[in-house]
Amino acid sequence: MITLLTDFGTADYFVGAVKGAILSVNPKAVIADITHEIPPQDIEGGAFTLLACYQTFPAGTIHVAVVDPGVGSERRPIVVSANGQFFVGPDNGIFSYICDREASHQTFHVTAEKYFRPSPSSTFHGRDIFAPVAAVLSKGVKPEKLGRKIDDEVRLESIDRVTRIIHIDRFGNCITNITRDQLKPGASLVINGKTIRNFRKFYGEETGSKPFAIWGSAGFLEIAVNGGSAAKTLRVKKGDRVVIEN
Repeated sequence: MITLLTDFGTADYFVGAVKGAILSVNPKAVIADITHEIPPQDIEGGAFTLLACYQTFPAGTIHVAVVDPGVGSERRPIVVSANGQFFVGPDNGIFSYICDREASHQTFHVTAEKYFRPSPSSTFHGRDIFAPVAAVLSKGVKPEKLGRKIDDEVRLESIDRVTRIIHIDRFGNCITNITRDQLKPGASLVINGKTIRNFRKFYGEETGSKPFAIWGSAGFLEIAVNGGSAAKTLRVKKGDRVVIEN
């Protein structure tokens, strides 16, 4: 199983070319799209989306994640081995949250050019480097054969550094980085000057347009509005601070 997560969109040839490069090396590969709608150059958004879903895939899955504003520069191609899975992509922090959660991970700097497509483009490493590397991993090549182990991979700020909104989904739900162990019974949230005291078990439990908090499927606390957009209602954006009042 090889998954794809990118900011490529689906209007152009990019996703198809990546799949073609994988299948040229391993025609038996099973390819699953996580998403190609990460906002352009939003590395943190890609990191969160990967964190939210990687554990649902079986052992041995290879995740190709390409949100790569530094393509063609000196940033390294890497493979991360964690949770019985592999993560292939640029060394720009996109695997930070996986590495934070999976303390026993190993990271390899991919330098074995014999596994790349001939004459890799400086603007499309997703097709010419990451896709064929994922394909050879799917055929049993060990990550040690791809390059040396490193321990200085690029990291984003820790996901739990400051309580804040880390993602806004297409429904306008505001996903925070708050986990269950941070919240005491009776706590409330303050965001953009608004206090949220209502906690619900499912979206339809709240009527009207009043914002409420709910535990989301990714394991983080969300702020939602039933039938509407919490982001628009509260006039907030990704990165905005959320204060816990216990």
